[in-house]
Amino acid sequence: MTACHTIGLMSGTSVDGVDGVLSYFSESGRPQILSKASEQIPVSLRQELLALNTPGDNELHRSALAANAISDLYARVVFNLLEQAGLKPVDIAAIGAHGQTVRHRPELGYTSQLLAPARLAELSGIAVIADFRSRDVAAGGQGAPLVPAFHRAVFGTDTPLVILNLGGIANVTLLRPDRPVIGFDTGPANMLLDLWCQRHTGKLYDADGKWAASAPSHPKLLKHLIESEPWFALPPPKSTGRDLFNPQWLDSRLSGFESVEPAHTQATLLALTVQSIVAALGQQDLVDVPIYACGGGARNLELMQRLAQAWEGPVSTTDTLGIGTQDMEALAFAWLAWAHLNKNAGNLPEVTGANGFRILGACWPA
Repeated sequence: MTACHTIGLMSGTSVDGVDGVLSYFSESGRPQILSKASEQIPVSLRQELLALNTPGDNELHRSALAANAISDLYARVVFNLLEQAGLKPVDIAAIGAHGQTVRHRPELGYTSQLLAPARLAELSGIAVIADFRSRDVAAGGQGAPLVPAFHRAVFGTDTPLVILNLGGIANVTLLRPDRPVIGFDTGPANMLLDLWCQRHTGKLYDADGKWAASAPSHPKLLKHLIESEPWFALPPPKSTGRDLFNPQWLDSRLSGFESVEPAHTQATLLALTVQSIVAALGQQDLVDVPIYACGGGARNLELMQRLAQAWEGPVSTTDTLGIGTQDMEALAFAWLAWAHLNKNAGNLPEVTGANGFRILGACWPA
């Protein structure tokens, strides 16, 4: 194995920003974060990326321009990371770049992340490894989640624990001694909460979950949201995104519940996030296993409190494990770049459902 510096860049289903880390990986693949940086996605670009999640006019042209724009934003994060760490492009072996997911349809054999890797390589002067998900999908897998392989490499399986990522979508990794790693999406985390908050308050998100905390949830609506969606009952491996949990999905489920006040609906959507996570974990025969949360939702105090009340085991954040809540996914893609360079598999077939281990990503040299 080769020790080297890599950069990981991630923009997730919340479409709110780009997170990046610059890390040094030892020969064993243990990471040391040397710098971290974030850039907010401009409102106009965010609106276009969200629009591209659904069919529209002139999609090819618009997707190409959006890919260029997100790549330029990625490059700004790279320059910030290098400046903070006091390193130059020549010091970095590769950038692991996720891109922005606009379609995820593994059941149809494809997943689409917008990025212009050649442009990013040209701008940064660093080799770019991207398109991580498509090889797993080609091998019959979901192409997601990919971070469980990183979680296993970093945290091991000596102690039972759950890593819970609360991004736009919630996904979990279950690590247990002498058991295969389990990882899958559980359903919406921040996605529907942010959507409803923006629609009724004009704010991008419900800070600390205060709006949701201002009203009780609506039990009948919560029951309907869960029972009307067959996806929740599917066994792993499974993944999802805005192709399913989108404004049309929410509006169709709220039909007949127009009398419910917006704050009550927000509280119910938060309850949906919590209940879908707890129910999914409960199907995996877990008892008192600690949950370590990361992602933007880990900063939602109301969400974390409700989760702690609903789960029998301890609930905290990945900060207690030594990796910041906003750093986990970006670091995972820095690790995926390291794995690609070392010709190591980046997927776990037992997680994604692929036909075997695969080296993920393609490389655009500097």
